[in-house]
Amino acid sequence: MNTRFDSDEFGDRELPGRSDEGSKRHFNHPRVSLADIDPDAAARAIESASDVALVLDDQGIVRDMAFGSDDLSREGFTDWLGKPWGETVTVESRPKIAALLQNAANDAAPRRRQVNHPSPRGADIPILYSAVPLGRGGRIVAVGRDLRQVAVLQQRLIEAQQSMERDYWRLRLAETRYRVLFQMSGEAILILDAGSRKVLEVNPAACELLGEAANRLAGRSFPVGADADGTRSLQAMLDTLVSTGRTDDVRVRLAGDGRSLAVSASIFRQDDAAQVVVRMTSHGVEPAEGTRALRSRTLEFVARSPDALVITDKEGRILSANRAFLDMAQVAAEEMTRGEPLERWLGRPGVDVHVLSASLRRHGSVRLFSTTLRGEFGTVADVEVSAVDVPEGETPCMGFVIRNVGRRLAGERRPIPELPNSVEQLTELVGRVSLKDLVREATDVIERLCIEAALEVTNDNRASAAEMLGLSRQSLYTKLRRYGLGEGGAPESGR
Repeated sequence: MNTRFDSDEFGDRELPGRSDEGSKRHFNHPRVSLADIDPDAAARAIESASDVALVLDDQGIVRDMAFGSDDLSREGFTDWLGKPWGETVTVESRPKIAALLQNAANDAAPRRRQVNHPSPRGADIPILYSAVPLGRGGRIVAVGRDLRQVAVLQQRLIEAQQSMERDYWRLRLAETRYRVLFQMSGEAILILDAGSRKVLEVNPAACELLGEAANRLAGRSFPVGADADGTRSLQAMLDTLVSTGRTDDVRVRLAGDGRSLAVSASIFRQDDAAQVVVRMTSHGVEPAEGTRALRSRTLEFVARSPDALVITDKEGRILSANRAFLDMAQVAAEEMTRGEPLERWLGRPGVDVHVLSASLRRHGSVRLFSTTLRGEFGTVADVEVSAVDVPEGETPCMGFVIRNVGRRLAGERRPIPELPNSVEQLTELVGRVSLKDLVREATDVIERLCIEAALEVTNDNRASAAEMLGLSRQSLYTKLRRYGLGEGGAPESGR
């Protein structure tokens, strides 16, 4: 591999000098200061000052070359000897090579140009070249600098800049969403400085509740609008919040019309400063006597309903249950059920309640879901469940109505399908095929029955059916295609 110039090929000739004394770009007296330099020293100087150096004849053909590092020598550059320089670069770089050769032939001031060399490893290799005439025979030396590290740094800089721009736009979008929600919220919200207690921002709902314009509320010290007792309660609430990071809600009355307000607050930090979010909700006037009586009768109906009524949180843990559910679950008191998962008593553990919750999140309600309810002492009852998702309010929850249908099903029990076609086919195979093959055929029939039952129970929800059967979704889809169920098409002929 040729990594050094062959100084004997062209002989020793004097390099042309420069006449522009005092120039900052060239030697002032090269004929004097470089007069006794030999070709080997000149070659070493060029090699050490460049990553790749080419000696070209007057036709632009590579006659000699050297590398400042071994990286470029492993890229196939050593195959350039005897080839035109323009054929070693990509198509879009060939005009630049022609310009470099023309510039050197005219003995003009050298200009640097970046060209790309194709690499057998994939990505092109960028090289920054400058070309100068060498001697009087039309020879040219082209000195190149490898720009791959520079390209990597540039790419990283571009990626960092793009990442910063994406983060900036995400922040802008988040701020826009916050502004829209803040302005459109039906709750009265104020943002306070935790140190000075001054109002920084206020939304239109708070302006309407307090009867003040936004520009008059901004900058004022909080509390505002409350009566004397309410002001003291709010000041104590803020003191507790700033010192401990949490506080209980308080009820105050407006000084103007005496309306009752429920006030809650939370603290957060932004730009090394603590700020407080205050939420104010008006309770208005007390409910009328008729309304209170109606609510009381409604609660009494829920408590005495013959159907089991259960309210759970979004994770399925029981918040409240009526007497009918306690009887079915064989539990003595409601306190024994609070905080317990509903699936402890309802359905198969980890399956039915999970299917119900998924359907509630997707559709908002479920009707007549058939399952079982297990008592603490081993009793099992067939039940139908209707449920509704309640995402609104301060405590999102789910409500379940559970009805015991054991007696009704006892009189309406459907006969087990006999599958006459499948049984006849199996009977005809007796004596013709081995017992092993008969068992495999019977297994297929049972497997198909179980899949059809799971799809019927889950209302054709294949994800829930796969979980109920203990299969992955892909395995279930494969079996659906095999048995021609749903949209799987006709059954597969082979196994």
